[in-house]
Amino acid sequence: MYDLVKVSERCYYIQSPTNIGAVVTGEDQVCLIDSGNDKDAGKKVKRILDGNGWKLQAVYNTHAHADHTGGNQYLQKQTGCRVYARGVEHAFAAHPILEPSFLYGANPPGELRHKFLLAQDCDAMPLTVDCLPEGMRIIPLPGHSWDMAGFLTADGVAYLGDCLSSRETLEKYQISFLVDVQAYLETLEAIQRIEARLFVPSHAQPAEDIVPLAQANIRKVYDVADAILRICQNPTTFEGIMKRLFDEFHLTMTFEQHALVGSTVRSYLTWLKEQGRLRAFFEENTLLWTAEGE
Repeated sequence: MYDLVKVSERCYYIQSPTNIGAVVTGEDQVCLIDSGNDKDAGKKVKRILDGNGWKLQAVYNTHAHADHTGGNQYLQKQTGCRVYARGVEHAFAAHPILEPSFLYGANPPGELRHKFLLAQDCDAMPLTVDCLPEGMRIIPLPGHSWDMAGFLTADGVAYLGDCLSSRETLEKYQISFLVDVQAYLETLEAIQRIEARLFVPSHAQPAEDIVPLAQANIRKVYDVADAILRICQNPTTFEGIMKRLFDEFHLTMTFEQHALVGSTVRSYLTWLKEQGRLRAFFEENTLLWTAEGE
């Protein structure tokens, strides 16, 4: 863990719970793709950089989830590096309380105020193409998060953030976190058309061919959607849908899982409703969801 792996002349990744990209941009300069999940991750990353004689110029966050931004504050304080995030992700990176607040829909309780959901504040700046090293470009990857970005380097290495999960992760967690199901499916289709010598996801092994894993993630989206439609053959409350999904996929309900999976299920409900496959209505002051034309 926290081993530096070279994948091209100037590109590396640091093996960790969330893979961190490292791209050499000058003789002794480097930028990072994400920063790990907390201060300790930041310390380990800095030791790697120091051991190679690299000066950190910038951290480019793929998105603002805490396991990708948790090392930002430490690295910024220690090196003076700049931190960038794209679109809405910039606001969440600069104000991390937004993440648990978004998940809970209000002032989050203590059960959601931990390092896996609440990173430390940092002085983040909006990411634009002008901020990138020469030869690097942004790959828009919305769906898992609002404005998630991947990065394609001049060496042909594509850092993909959380736009897909490993098969092991899909099997273990079943319902991957999403904010926009349609955008996520479009992202998974789009990455299959990217030309790169190597793809580096944050939570899967690097691969020269990303198509099989993208297809596995697409199938899982439709598996979850089909499960929701089966559950809603009879009018069902949101909490009823949640219980049935957790039972069917053998998941364990906790405060954190209720927030994470609950937010994702609401995204599925929105998507299925917009497709005309679900209908929402109120009965005796209760919101119910029912399948349409199934």
